Amino acid sequence: MRITSGCSAELRPPLMTRMARYRHRVFVEKLGWQLHCRDALELDQFDRDDTVYVIAQNEDGEVIGTARLLPTTRPYLLAEVFPQLLNGAPAPDAPEVWELSRFASMDFSGPTGSALDQFSSPITTGLLQAASRCAMARGAQRMVTVSPLGVERLLRRTGFESHRLGPPTVVQGHPLFACSIRCK
Repeated sequence: MRITSGCSAELRPPLMTRMARYRHRVFVEKLGWQLHCRDALELDQFDRDDTVYVIAQNEDGEVIGTARLLPTTRPYLLAEVFPQLLNGAPAPDAPEVWELSRFASMDFSGPTGSALDQFSSPITTGLLQAASRCAMARGAQRMVTVSPLGVERLLRRTGFESHRLGPPTVVQGHPLFACSIRCK
């Protein structure tokens, strides 16, 4: 597995296109999220010039995992789209807190399994560790995320210290929660 990270200006356009196509395949086609996409590319208002991407590829260069890192000092998914997951608390807004979003690690070229299998694969663990290191290199001490409940097991299993920012809530039929993860 090869991991590449950087802002869109630092990454090659073909890799950015493969990443957006991969996200569409995971989040829209496999998980059934209702997202507005064009040309089977999943990008939204949080894919900006200052967005940092962490992309895992297999030996053939196929995207097998992705994560998006956003500074919480600018608009981000939890604060703008899912503030109800914070249980009335203000959304983090600090240079040492970054958001981890669009985290996925499904290898479509490997054996097929359920969407939940992504929470136990070595790709997932490596990608989460790489995202944490990447965020720390940009000054983060913590990451916040909106995630399905299975992520809690992943965080415990991989030794990440985390805590819920509010109780789980069902959003569009999916139980989600917000949590804070200490970078390591």
